Amino acid sequence: LQLVESGGGLVQPGGSLNLSCAPSGFTLTHYAIGWFRQAPGKGREGVSCINTMGGSTNYADSVKGRFTISRDNAKNTVYLQMNSLKPEDTAVYYCNLLVGQIPWGQGTQVTVSS
Repeated sequence: LQLVESGGGLVQPGGSLNLSCAPSGFTLTHYAIGWFRQAPGKGREGVSCINTMGGSTNYADSVKGRFTISRDNAKNTVYLQMNSLKPEDTAVYYCNLLVGQIPWGQGTQVTVSS
């Protein structure tokens, strides 16, 4: 089982990115999914999570009002729309199951810099 993150990049402060999380070898439909990030020299922290049907979401205080998590079960993908990005959002972003986490993927690098 593996999750593949994509959509990261270099963006200026105030910019936007839309990250995607897609599985390899299984279906996401039955799983609540979380987005996590790890900044240089820091531990991994939770950013946002979504339940199986997408009707319940949660956000870390640091991203509330700027990030939006969503899922398209027909496309077997979970998204993280990130707006009003700040330099402190710079990190490698990962997705994983909320319960029964599987080995972490490669993540996708997000760099916010002018």
